[in-house]
Amino acid sequence: MKPGSEDLIPIDRAKTLDGLFLQRLKRSPERVAYRYFERGRGWCALTWREMGDRVARWRQALVGESLEAGDRVAMLLRNGPEWILFDQAAFALGLVTVPLYTDDRADNAAYILDDAAVKVLLIQDAGRWKRLADAIGDSPWPQRVLILEASPAAHELAAQDARVRVAESWLPDSAPPLPQRDGEPHELATIVYTSGTTGRPKGVMLSHHNILSNAHAALTLIDVYGEDLFLSFLPLSHMLERTGGYFLPMMAGSTVAYARSVSQLAEDLQTIRPTAMIAVPRVFERIYARIADQLQTRPAPVRWLFQLAVATGWRAFLREQGRGGWHPSLLLWPFLKRKVGEPVLQKLGGRLRVAVSGGAALPTGVARTFIGLGLPLIQGYGLTETSPVVSFNPLDDNIPESVGVPIRGIQVRIGQDDELLIKGENLMQGYWNNHAATAGATITDARHVVVRPLV
Repeated sequence: MKPGSEDLIPIDRAKTLDGLFLQRLKRSPERVAYRYFERGRGWCALTWREMGDRVARWRQALVGESLEAGDRVAMLLRNGPEWILFDQAAFALGLVTVPLYTDDRADNAAYILDDAAVKVLLIQDAGRWKRLADAIGDSPWPQRVLILEASPAAHELAAQDARVRVAESWLPDSAPPLPQRDGEPHELATIVYTSGTTGRPKGVMLSHHNILSNAHAALTLIDVYGEDLFLSFLPLSHMLERTGGYFLPMMAGSTVAYARSVSQLAEDLQTIRPTAMIAVPRVFERIYARIADQLQTRPAPVRWLFQLAVATGWRAFLREQGRGGWHPSLLLWPFLKRKVGEPVLQKLGGRLRVAVSGGAALPTGVARTFIGLGLPLIQGYGLTETSPVVSFNPLDDNIPESVGVPIRGIQVRIGQDDELLIKGENLMQGYWNNHAATAGATITDARHVVVRPLV
């Protein structure tokens, strides 16, 4: 795909995450913001103007809950436009959002709701609320529960419990246009709880500026255009997807399509044909394993041709990167790319300008195979505590064995005991209700404040 037009929103113009949304609404109201699949209708689209109208309705409904700026509200939802609508409506009132994982244990989710004193919870369906309610027990949090998917079971729960409402009956039919909020960039925007596998989850406190600065800095290393189409399938509850697949495309004016599920990802790639995608290593590992299994059933000459294509494509990649010279085998690359590389890339939609792998190390062999077949695949490093991106590989200086270079505004160094120390505007404000953990993760002196990753 040829590069398109840049329409980046500067941080000083956005100021806050809800300010970013309003700026995008003003700049490109008729551009498609999101695509999603709805049963019975197929793939649907929402423009920024339509998103603005819906955010205004969610905001108006939240006003009726007598919330104050700084109050916490949570969402336990699958990826989709409603995730964005609730998040932005909360930001527009100065509220703090607390994302929950749909596949997390009920006791973990109940602990987070209680620890953050969440006043309003938006949850996907009646079944999830039933399971969570048992774990919550007598806790007063949340005070209001909104069930997104209307169903007889949801309406029955609403009739039985005064705190439960079905979202469609809770939302007003219309609302005044979104007002401009004079928000403080460094105020708390979200509390993102880390995994509780080694103890209780810790709530990472991130400000509007933390996230905006991180998204903007990432855009200085990689070009993203208004014509780009992202395919989102990693949980928005994770900061990698939230910053890279939500705020960054919003800043650039790109469209985001929400995959139906991981099991339907292959079909969605063919239908959506994205130009950008963020994934974790296991996604590429599964595709790699599927290719390897299929090759085992093919004749020896086919396997040899595939291996030759990968090796030649890798040589071509190194030459393009300035790390390799010319070789006679490169004369075969146009043929091998057309016959071997492109058919594989078509399985990924055939239009990917960039595929990002994050969350864990991508095996070198997997990376070399996809890059050798012509996929622009890069990886990086980050932490929830850093909003989350610390570094990644630029497309024109891509070393798959590494996590790339620090993005703009971030400094890194190795401290005592080989600890990685990180400094930048993307650093968290601390851990919610956990001064001991905050003290253990940060170092403050006359020169810098850094995060010590907890491994």
